[in-house]
Amino acid sequence: MARKRVLLALLSCFAEFAVCGGIDQIRLLGPQAVNLWKLEAARTRSQAQGTLFVQDGEGTLYAHDSQRKLAEEFPEKWFEQPLDHFAKANDTETWRQRYWVNTRHYVPGPSTPVFVLDGGETSGEDRLPFLDTGIMEILASATGGIGIVLEHRYYGQSMPVKNLTTDSLRFLNNAQSAADSAHFMANVKFDGIGEDLTAPSHPWIYYGGSYAGARAAHMKVLYPDLVWGAISSSGVTHASIENWEYMEIIRRAADRVCSGNLQVSIEVIDTLLSNPLTRTTIKSLFGVAALEHDEDFASLIESPLGYWQARNWDPEVGSPGWDTFCAALNGKFEPEDPDMGVVSYDEGLDMVIIEGDLMVPVPVYNYAKYIKANVVSLCPGDAVEECFGTYDDSKFHDTGLDQIWRLWLFQVCTEWGYFSTAPPKGHPRIVSRLLTLEYESKICRQAYLPGKHFAVPALPNITVVNALGDYDIEADRLAIIDGEVDPWRPVTPHSDYARPREDTILRPFKVIRGGVHHWDENGRSDLLEEPPQIQMIHEEIVGFVTSWLEDWEAERFLKPRH
Repeated sequence: MARKRVLLALLSCFAEFAVCGGIDQIRLLGPQAVNLWKLEAARTRSQAQGTLFVQDGEGTLYAHDSQRKLAEEFPEKWFEQPLDHFAKANDTETWRQRYWVNTRHYVPGPSTPVFVLDGGETSGEDRLPFLDTGIMEILASATGGIGIVLEHRYYGQSMPVKNLTTDSLRFLNNAQSAADSAHFMANVKFDGIGEDLTAPSHPWIYYGGSYAGARAAHMKVLYPDLVWGAISSSGVTHASIENWEYMEIIRRAADRVCSGNLQVSIEVIDTLLSNPLTRTTIKSLFGVAALEHDEDFASLIESPLGYWQARNWDPEVGSPGWDTFCAALNGKFEPEDPDMGVVSYDEGLDMVIIEGDLMVPVPVYNYAKYIKANVVSLCPGDAVEECFGTYDDSKFHDTGLDQIWRLWLFQVCTEWGYFSTAPPKGHPRIVSRLLTLEYESKICRQAYLPGKHFAVPALPNITVVNALGDYDIEADRLAIIDGEVDPWRPVTPHSDYARPREDTILRPFKVIRGGVHHWDENGRSDLLEEPPQIQMIHEEIVGFVTSWLEDWEAERFLKPRH
């Protein structure tokens, strides 16, 4: 029976104020992100009712014709995996992992390369553009190989369980996911291809970006006999409990006026929140006077900062949200917005009088206008506490398969961390000092009740990640590529905390000038349309991968591979 699916880019994305994909917003905002995810999901369902869908011959519905075309050229395929790779033989359930294949440039032969892109913490369908015009297409075209997108266990349609309880999620971890990829590489058979392309009989190059970038590096370390080469793009190979440096990259790299206005605004807001006489007034300006806990307010107004990561060299891929936010913050006083209440402007002081003789700088007023229009507006009626409060544990107990926010957050709480806290005392800030580890991590206790077989630890066991190499992870034919102003760079091998390295063909170590998050992953059909630094990194990737494949050829003739 044909299955019907609606492929909406907005499904797991906070479209008006956050990063497409939602996952990184969960890393940034902790429990508040779940609220925002739910509000956006509700709005998306409402919008979907009026969307004109394109239907294919199998009854699948698509919101955009481009999605339909990708699905037609790259139909989904399935591979059987054990639920627990480390159980006794024949003592585990199995499930089906989804993948897609690009054979446009396939040239049969004993050295045909296979390139696999790790789907990471989202639906594999979100990665299909990289199979069409991105890094998989670029590499396959240059080498006569095939490109693959491999969906990660528990994400998209690769769901091995019937609910998302703590016990059901216990097989969502780094070791099991890496074993999935290894089992796939060693055993997959491709429709329409007669030759055996499994590893290690053919050279496999593993690619990933962000979390999947760390996995690419880990695969090269864990399964060197299967993974001939790996490219870790923005790979977060250092797991950490706290990750205040994320916001520090933004503070330093952003436009100086916008960054300065953010710092001033946060200092003023924190000061007013600390005074019992003014804490309600400042929250009222932002439209959330009824929000009980100041920490929830501090987390709510942090949400636009996720737009920095959403910047991309290709406007069709990236979001203009950061520029829009900064333009709003940096603007002049405009009192005509009726939703902002009765305020007045002191032109001499360039201050906005919001109540009595209480004044705030214009950027604070503009910040409030932006939050009301783009975030608070998602909340129906006056249900502010219901929308944005995070201290009611019952809000986080739904374990249905539609609660996809539970997936990456489970990985955060068990192995990866990255709780986005305020910087150390005395350090310049663009986020509130109220964002403590206790606040950011409490969702782990709220959402994942102890099960019969598994309990989430008090803090993530980051050792299981860092034991694989941490900042110093390296191997022959492991490329490390990062963005110069990527907010995740502090937890990659290009971190200021990491040692410097030489950039070589065998061990590439590259930074994309002005780049943000895995900017090498997407591409254009006409590579000449790419900006110079992206053309350069794509040429460099093809160059060192070609060299790696030449090494494979040489080794194959010297020593037969089995």
